[in-house]
Amino acid sequence: MSDLAELAARLCERLRSAGLAVGADRAARFARAVMLVSPQRTRELYLCALATLTSSPADEQILARVFATVFPLPEAGAGGAFSAGESTGPSREVRAPTAGSAVDRLATRDFGTLEPAELAQLRAAMSEFRLATPLRRSRRKRVSPGGRRADLRETLRVARRTGGEPVRLRRWVSREKPRKLVVLCDISGSMEPYAQALLQLLVCAAGGARAEVFTFATRLTRLTRVLQRTPSAALADAGREAPDWSGGTKIGDSLGEFLDTHGVRGMARGAVVVVLSDGWETGSPERLGREMARLSRLAYRIVWANPRTASPRFRPSTGGMAAAWPYCDAVVSAHRLDAIEDLLTAIGGYSGRD
Repeated sequence: MSDLAELAARLCERLRSAGLAVGADRAARFARAVMLVSPQRTRELYLCALATLTSSPADEQILARVFATVFPLPEAGAGGAFSAGESTGPSREVRAPTAGSAVDRLATRDFGTLEPAELAQLRAAMSEFRLATPLRRSRRKRVSPGGRRADLRETLRVARRTGGEPVRLRRWVSREKPRKLVVLCDISGSMEPYAQALLQLLVCAAGGARAEVFTFATRLTRLTRVLQRTPSAALADAGREAPDWSGGTKIGDSLGEFLDTHGVRGMARGAVVVVLSDGWETGSPERLGREMARLSRLAYRIVWANPRTASPRFRPSTGGMAAAWPYCDAVVSAHRLDAIEDLLTAIGGYSGRD
């Protein structure tokens, strides 16, 4: 993380020297984009910078020139630098899902207003997203020269090559792996279109297939295996698997069932838990508050996606949302395609509640 911060700071410093006004806010967006995308090539790193540090063709020309002096770009041609023409056009489509006029038109439409065919048109754009949870230390270890702990077994094994003399001390560090992602999706009548959109995102986005997925209205249904298929088949099967689709909502009861059945087995422990619901609780708000308190003691992070929060008049003052709010680490709307990035950022470990 410190290396990434230094990278962002140095790049932005050179951009400012070249005349491009990039402040701390843009540098932070660039760092978050790199964490979400995990670029494997220089070209991908450039696209992260292009999407977060520029706002005009003139900015892109400055970025291309400065970036080429910092990083080698073999895939950009013999000269190693991007031309102004190469920095515009399709390269803009990598993180901002605007692959065509239909997506442009639908990206700012509330999911609640989309027809099934229109929602299906967003699948290609959703495949550009990546669901990435924060890393955690694993019990497994790997040999590393920079490790703080000596690996005696590995040291003795290597010493066989030098007549049993431990010439070189081997060290190890803990491996890291992504935290579990658990999604609890409200499929009551008021949430049906948003549930369809989120389930489609989980099927299409890179990393979404690793999530544990449950739906609830009046009962809890596990859909993890169902969603490990093609988008159309997965969503069709999801409707058959969840018998209470478009029913009432008992959030507290469903959350309690999840914790009693799966939470005690460790599914929620140390996980990032996403709850998609508008908070319209037909059961007891007090029960919901108690179950959210239980969940907060197990989960690493709780992200609540509520499409109603997009309204400037929204206030979490009554009902289920008021009971759940104190236990949420982030609250986002995720009500349309161009708001999905806030959800992904919150899952990745950055606060989405403003």
